[in-house]
Amino acid sequence: MRLTFLAVHLSSVAAVLATGLYPQIPSVASFSSSSGDPFLLASDVRILVDSKEASVGSPSLLDFAQVFREDLISVASFATILPVGVSSKNTASYLFPTIYLTIDTKKQYTLFNGKPTEDGYDLTITHNSITITASAPIGAWWGTRTLLQQVALAVASGSRQITFPIGQLSDSPGWEVRGFMLDVGRHWFDTEFLSDLCIYASFFKINEFHLHASDNLWNPAWLYGDGNEGWKKLYAAFRFQPADGSPIAGLVPRLNESWTQSDFRAMQTTCAQHGITLIPEIDTPGHSLVISQWKPELMENGTPDHLNLSYPDTIPTIKSIWDEFLPWFSSSEVSIGADEYDASLANDYINFVNEMSSYVKQKSGKSVRIWGTYEPSDTLSVSTDITIQHWDFPDDDIPNQLMAAGYQVINSEQDFLYLDGKTSEDNQFPQELDQDLIWGGAPGGKGWAPNVFSASDASNNTSIDNPNLRGSIMPLWNDWGNNATTRLEIYYQLARSLAVFGEKAWSGSEARPLALTRDQFDASYPILNAAAPGQNLNRVVPARNNVVYDLDIAVNGEVTPIESVGPPYTMTFSVQPSSHSPSTGTLFSGIDSILHVANLTFEATGQLYALGYILPQNKWTTVAIHATRDYTYAIIDGDESTKHYWTTLMDLWGDEIVIGNMSFAAPSQTFGGDGFSGAIKDVSIVLGT
Repeated sequence: MRLTFLAVHLSSVAAVLATGLYPQIPSVASFSSSSGDPFLLASDVRILVDSKEASVGSPSLLDFAQVFREDLISVASFATILPVGVSSKNTASYLFPTIYLTIDTKKQYTLFNGKPTEDGYDLTITHNSITITASAPIGAWWGTRTLLQQVALAVASGSRQITFPIGQLSDSPGWEVRGFMLDVGRHWFDTEFLSDLCIYASFFKINEFHLHASDNLWNPAWLYGDGNEGWKKLYAAFRFQPADGSPIAGLVPRLNESWTQSDFRAMQTTCAQHGITLIPEIDTPGHSLVISQWKPELMENGTPDHLNLSYPDTIPTIKSIWDEFLPWFSSSEVSIGADEYDASLANDYINFVNEMSSYVKQKSGKSVRIWGTYEPSDTLSVSTDITIQHWDFPDDDIPNQLMAAGYQVINSEQDFLYLDGKTSEDNQFPQELDQDLIWGGAPGGKGWAPNVFSASDASNNTSIDNPNLRGSIMPLWNDWGNNATTRLEIYYQLARSLAVFGEKAWSGSEARPLALTRDQFDASYPILNAAAPGQNLNRVVPARNNVVYDLDIAVNGEVTPIESVGPPYTMTFSVQPSSHSPSTGTLFSGIDSILHVANLTFEATGQLYALGYILPQNKWTTVAIHATRDYTYAIIDGDESTKHYWTTLMDLWGDEIVIGNMSFAAPSQTFGGDGFSGAIKDVSIVLGT
């Protein structure tokens, strides 16, 4: 299945570099080739872990090796590989091809600023072995990602054998923080989808997933209008579900849109097993409408989405929220948000941020991050123990000034890195990272990297070795809420963006001779996107001559093994609703979408999108659904002159209503159900439109 998909891209496979390696994402720091027969990867390969280091760390070296084994089976299309073994290198038999993982704590790897990192690794390739050596298990994990990408590119090249040139590879990232953020406060996502995003992002050596887990839609008329109580109904959410009987249970009225502790911890474990740390964010004292709806007495008068920090119960309530959830989090840092608060209350704000930083540290040992927010005060300042996540000029302090003053900074500058679900006001943000800007947007045309904060003013940028520049996080916001996008549409926005961000956040734009060119990235990305193991966010399915299935008769309630089909596809069927139940029930369902009889309504991510077409009863109607990643439309009874599009209405901050097209995966798993009465026949799904 995966090989069939990869074959589409064979004509664009990047040429092998002079080193003998394929250009991968992110690029590696260095590789020195040697003469000799290459290492031949075959299904008899053994994956061995150094017995002295196998249990080191959590996840351990052995944990990472076991995930690597499953990934290698997937990417190389092997039927199986022997289970991971534990062995001393001195006694390991290399009569068969061997990949050996080991830890050498004497190894030293550094970031561009000279600070030590555990993310570095070496690959030593001989004729019959590949040894991955790192100073910690996480470094070995990133080494396995390098091997997997080389395997994927070799498979896609059409070579009959998967080989690696003899030599020595050494690699480490330029920056400590290489993350992405998803606004899960204004759009609901289940932990299964978020776990898949972790797995996918890990393939491109991204190491943090920032979850913006509380927020509200923003409609000024509803929030701030005189005598207006619309704020009570405006969508606001908090995603961590309190325990039964918790004193803060009222904070989460939508229990079906929140994560239980067990679900969150399972997701956190999955992400950790793929090298990614979850960074949870609970945003206060701004963006706090969900708290005001629960306890109105805490809100700032006339500003329901701001909390009144001088009210006696406000800060104790915020602390009680953190008390409940800090034990959930395995990360060494959390974000308290703290952005876009009233500048006239600067001292209250600064005191709050510093108090919360000290409180979180005392309760859990964790450090705190905040979004950059310029608060004018001549007497107080935010503690330099707090990391500042820069996002905008001039709404927060100038990054260079912050770093010069001793603050640690993470670059999330919106001009380069912001995305917004489906659309943004005045098209301020692109649907995916602007490739022209990312590859050539810095002064001098060298492209963006975490040390670049401005495309037009080099004085706002810093050197790659600034000791206070921690790295970068790429955010995707969901300003328009649940109905604007499906979860897969969010993946479509992130997929390519995460890959190019991974290249820049690991390797930068100017420091390394093997850093990718745009052409090299464009050639390698489709292959690596399709090959990324451990998840199937592309919803690739088996097909013969592009036909997924073609059935004459569909039995009501029949279940197929095809859970969902990703676009592009054409799904065709004929339906005859019975007069007993002409407008109810389900036509088709899958894990990503449901198609209801009533108004030919798609359901996805808990939202309904009606086509507005009423199927006639006791009469056969043929429907052909055509879907791409940008839109979905239906042709009824072969009338090609009329295309019926599924759309959504988005309220852009109360300023205007915008119509957006919807993309749906095909609901391919179950035929009929939920009260449908009638008949379905001639059901087919063909890949392509």
